[in-house]
Amino acid sequence: MLTREDDASRYTLTRDGVLVSVLDYRDDGRTMALTRAFTIPSFRGSGYAAVLVAGAVDDIAHRGDRRIDAVCWYVADWFDAHPERADLLRVR
Repeated sequence: MLTREDDASRYTLTRDGVLVSVLDYRDDGRTMALTRAFTIPSFRGSGYAAVLVAGAVDDIAHRGDRRIDAVCWYVADWFDAHPERADLLRVR
């Protein structure tokens, strides 16, 4: 289950109630900087980070009022693999 935790500035992904992956962000009201994707070591290699980033990108797109700054290398790589979502990126 994907959850946006605004009070902690992060998205979380749980499986059967167990935390598997976290995506930290900074939100300045115009841009959400996705700063760090992390998967719990015992869950790595299962694609959870990709699911988490995709879900966060979908959530931000649905909100419609923010651009994304791909600060985290994993998030930047995810956008490289999904150029169809590049319209959400902040232009530097």
